[in-house]
Amino acid sequence: MKMKKGIKIKINRKGFSLIEMMVALGILSLIIIGLVTFFSGGTRAWVTGQYQLEAQRNARLAMDRMVKEIREGKNVISDSNTSKIKVDYLDSFAKDPIIYKLNGTNLEREVNSSSNPVINNVQSLTFKYFDSSDAEIFSVTETDAPKISKIHIVLEVDVDKDDSPDITLNTDVNLRNFGL
Repeated sequence: MKMKKGIKIKINRKGFSLIEMMVALGILSLIIIGLVTFFSGGTRAWVTGQYQLEAQRNARLAMDRMVKEIREGKNVISDSNTSKIKVDYLDSFAKDPIIYKLNGTNLEREVNSSSNPVINNVQSLTFKYFDSSDAEIFSVTETDAPKISKIHIVLEVDVDKDDSPDITLNTDVNLRNFGL
C-alpha cells in the first residue's frame, strides 16, 4: 500500500471480477447471435435465389426446345387435355412425332413411346391454338390441325412448392409449315 498525501490507495492487481466477465460474455454472445442470424439469413436467401435461377434457366431451355420443335411441325395435334401436344413433321425432316405432356409436375418429351423428363416442378402447362386470322381454336382434332397457324404456350414453374408459380414463361409459336 502506498501513501499519497495522507490517503491510502489500494492497488487492485487481481484482474476482472466474475460479474464483469459474465457481463462481457453476455454482450459478446448477443453480438455473435446477431451476426450468425444475419449471415444465415443471407445464406438462405442466396441458396433460394440460386434454386430459382437454376429453375428459370431450365424452364427457358425447355421452352426453347419445345418452341423450336413445334415451329418446325407440319401438324400439331392436341386432345381434350390442354397440357399435351403432339407434333408431326414433314416427310423431308424424317423425324418421328414428338409429344410434350405434363405428367404430374414433370414436363416430359416422348418420342417412339420413350418418355424423357424435360423439367421438374411444373405447376401448369397450357397450349392455346389460333388460326391464320388469330381466332382461337378451342377443340383441336385431326381435321382442325391443318388450320393451326399459331400456338400460345404458358409454362409455370413452382420451385418452392408453395402453390404459387415462381417462374412464368409465355411465348407464341408461329408454325413455319402452316398450310403445307
